[in-house]
Amino acid sequence: MVAFAYASPIEKGWYYLLHLICVAVLLFLIAPILAVIPLSFNSVPFFSYPLAGLSLRWYEEIFLADRWQGALYTSTLVAVSVMLLSTVLGTLAALGLSRPNFPWRTAVISLLISPMVIPTIITAVALYFFYADVGLLHSYTGLVLAHTTLATPFVVIAVSATLTGFDHSLTRAAAGLGAPPFTIFFKIILPLILPGVGTGAFFAFLTSFDEVVVALFVAGVEQRTLPMVMFSGIREEISPTIIAAATVLMLFSVALLIAVELLRRRSQRLRGIRNT
Repeated sequence: MVAFAYASPIEKGWYYLLHLICVAVLLFLIAPILAVIPLSFNSVPFFSYPLAGLSLRWYEEIFLADRWQGALYTSTLVAVSVMLLSTVLGTLAALGLSRPNFPWRTAVISLLISPMVIPTIITAVALYFFYADVGLLHSYTGLVLAHTTLATPFVVIAVSATLTGFDHSLTRAAAGLGAPPFTIFFKIILPLILPGVGTGAFFAFLTSFDEVVVALFVAGVEQRTLPMVMFSGIREEISPTIIAAATVLMLFSVALLIAVELLRRRSQRLRGIRNT
């Protein structure tokens, strides 16, 4: 800020122009999303501007109608299961990859994050044929495992970022003092990497809660998630309930992203204290 105070008028002009361009691009990207949110409060069952009136009937339908209530329950159940499973698997994988003598680290990391690189439709088709052979199609177990495949890479990346610069001498000192592995993990390692674990868990939950392509291939009628109901509603009918559901998902995602940002700042503060 002190250097900026002594900057020339041309440098200040470029500084404000850059920020103006960034704000304009951000508005351009989010304007279509913000434009449809008011339609979820429309009192008539069709899309129109200006609004004929304000009503919460479409939000009431999400939380009271059996179709939407069952889908919301299924999405929450599957997302929580995926979050727990992928957090455990991703954390263990990140801890193993953080060891300096881990063999073929680059190849293993590439394999673990491949679900983030491969198009989702390819993963969905592959899982469909694989599940058809092993009998996991149209089951909660198959859906949870499929979403875990997509969510685990986010946990690996988040925890690995937290483990960057981790002082392994702490664990060696604890082991030298006779502490068992479980005590070392829960008393020393976990408190230090907890922000990364929480961040990965949030992203895993969102990955499962918002996913629709893989669910359309491997889930059955009894495993209809909220995005699946929204997708079928778009094909069969255009209802403001779909926009209301999309608004709920968006606000929920924003809340979790804010929580992730708070965890990231907490992690930075802990690193600052530890470095001092």
